[in-house]
Amino acid sequence: MSLTNWAGNQRYAAAELVRPRTSDELRRIVADAKSLRILNTRHTFNQIADSDMLVSLDELRGAADIQVDWTELTVTVGPAVTYAQLAEALQEQGLALANMASLPHISVVGATATGTHGSGDELGNLATSVRRLRLLTADGDEHEIAEADPRFPGAVIHLGALGVITSLTLAVHPTYQLRQDVYLNLEWEMLARKLNAITSAGRSVSVFHAFGDQAREVWVKRDPEEEPAPGGELFGAVAATTPRNPVPGQDPVNCTPQLGVPGPWNERLPHFRAGFVPSAGDEIQSEYFVARQHGLEAIQALRELAGVIQPILYISEMRTIAADDLWLSGQYRRDTIGIHFTWHRDPAAVDAACAEVERTLAPFAPRAHWGKVSGVSADSIAASYPRLRDFLALREELDPSGKFLNRWLRTKLLGESQL
Repeated sequence: MSLTNWAGNQRYAAAELVRPRTSDELRRIVADAKSLRILNTRHTFNQIADSDMLVSLDELRGAADIQVDWTELTVTVGPAVTYAQLAEALQEQGLALANMASLPHISVVGATATGTHGSGDELGNLATSVRRLRLLTADGDEHEIAEADPRFPGAVIHLGALGVITSLTLAVHPTYQLRQDVYLNLEWEMLARKLNAITSAGRSVSVFHAFGDQAREVWVKRDPEEEPAPGGELFGAVAATTPRNPVPGQDPVNCTPQLGVPGPWNERLPHFRAGFVPSAGDEIQSEYFVARQHGLEAIQALRELAGVIQPILYISEMRTIAADDLWLSGQYRRDTIGIHFTWHRDPAAVDAACAEVERTLAPFAPRAHWGKVSGVSADSIAASYPRLRDFLALREELDPSGKFLNRWLRTKLLGESQL
């Protein structure tokens, strides 16, 4: 089998890809397999999704189901649903999610499992919308884990290490409108002085930069009733008068509408439009989370690495994410700033740059995004996640044979040697 991830920087080593069509068939596959991992939209940049056997659920009966519970104000989705599909279905019914990631192309189950996020001072990562999950464990039995279950905060961001998610229930809200404005050439000194005012300028704010003296763009997604800053400026950054793409050189047609035109939440919260090429399309991504109070100091330290970073960087994005209590969350019990790197697809150069980035960020206790490229060690992960032992105990309870582990997880979570 020859299969790569979305970006093409990882080739799966699995010898077999299976597509069950019924729940009974899936149970038999899980019960009989020695090891397996679930393949979703392949939007990971490391080996977290690889295994001897990969299982795709896109042909499973009910995998694309979307069911609203109007009494609970929740929506339950099957394991193959993407955020683009879910957002469109919710909007048609006058409902919405609290937040979305930059790309709507990713699967709901995969994104929540790795703690993927959007941006917003008061918005948690995507997993914080989860209210219940159904999980098929190694013996082929199905379990429901809801908020009242003490295991819930450990099960939501699970990295695929607990079992197969067969459905996920999320909180929903009445639909809302947003406008999106882009501001150009924010001076770094002004960003440092007015960080809180800038990140609170809208529901969701992203700062795109390349570790230079100016931030290239600031994307602000706000309520249409909120008036933008007088004079069309944001602390000296001038409002764009034509649509932009946050990735230099890429076509703005791929991006969601800007220029302050109001529209539904699902067509403004993501940076990129469903059905179009997202981001650069051939990149490698890395991301590190640091406590909010250390964010600017951390980025300032990285600016000293501009000579290493800039030659292989498309763009970097700075975002804020609210704290939560999920055991493996990058935001576990601390408001964070995410420092995201969209790299050119040069794996060796990216690995070398990440090593320098991680050395520089070490004093700020960074946590790396689970689905993106990093060189963080098992010791670093153990020190960064206070509830890691509890998660490993939960994993042992639900998967004592290690059926859902792979080499990457054994190395990163269990600290086993790769030799």
